[in-house]
Amino acid sequence: MNFFEICTSKIVPTNGIELEVFEAGKGGIPIILCHGWPELAFSWRFQIQSLVELGFHCIVPNLRGYGNSSKPNKVSSYDVISLSDDLNGLLDYYRISRAFFMGHDWGAWLLWYYALLHKERILGLINLSVPFRQREKTDPIKFWENVLGKDFYIVHFNNRPNVAAKSFNKNPRRVLTNLFRTDHWLSERSKNSNYKIIKSADSDYGLGKLAMSEKELDVFVEAFSNGGFEAPCNWYRNISRNWRLSEGLNQVIETPTLMIFGKYDMVPQVDMAKSVKNLEIRTLDCGHWIQQERPEETNNLITEWLRLRLQF
Repeated sequence: MNFFEICTSKIVPTNGIELEVFEAGKGGIPIILCHGWPELAFSWRFQIQSLVELGFHCIVPNLRGYGNSSKPNKVSSYDVISLSDDLNGLLDYYRISRAFFMGHDWGAWLLWYYALLHKERILGLINLSVPFRQREKTDPIKFWENVLGKDFYIVHFNNRPNVAAKSFNKNPRRVLTNLFRTDHWLSERSKNSNYKIIKSADSDYGLGKLAMSEKELDVFVEAFSNGGFEAPCNWYRNISRNWRLSEGLNQVIETPTLMIFGKYDMVPQVDMAKSVKNLEIRTLDCGHWIQQERPEETNNLITEWLRLRLQF
């Protein structure tokens, strides 16, 4: 069923801003779905119906900086404290004390820290792609620059603010077509490619195949054509700030957690045995865009884990 037919949408005031929120299954057990970069609530389109049938109330925001949600100009407005308080305000708006949460990519990163900052509001956590990394001893941006170089996209976003974002704005369709790829690991050509994320607007790299239909891609293209890439890239520009803010914060997550990896994801896996105490790990035969590449398999894992949590 179509995402926009299943869900209703509204603008929700929270933490001094507004979030565009899609929802379905009102009256059910609350679950908040948090997307990644450069994505939207629409990235969860394959999971909504399955969750509603299981008895959940899906609350799916376009996070700060995305879609029709607020896009503050101040870079520090996208730090982990502000983003976490957006979620607190969202729960408060719906008069929900605790909920399940599910995140992918930056949404997963946000929820790891939300679990450290506000564990009392989480019934259970499902994260895709990005594992929990305990606080590094040194600023991550400086570390990545030393190891991966100045053209590594995360380093570039920080050291050359908005240069890449402004280039992305010139051709959102090309950028998103280059980013949303799957099966590229099957091609020898892809293994030898010189593709860099910061160059996504420059050429049609055509690695693997598009991870969605052209019609689905249109939804993302329209949103980023209208809203631009600067605000979403501000999440990256707070990595050093978040590192400083997290000093002294307990780095052990006790929330029951399901972690789903993509076997061919560019995001490296880490050993979380000591940092996430109640953890189950599953891996799917896919790349980075896990729930969009393997929706049925993802839904099966999510449903199985949630049933056990709720003891259906």
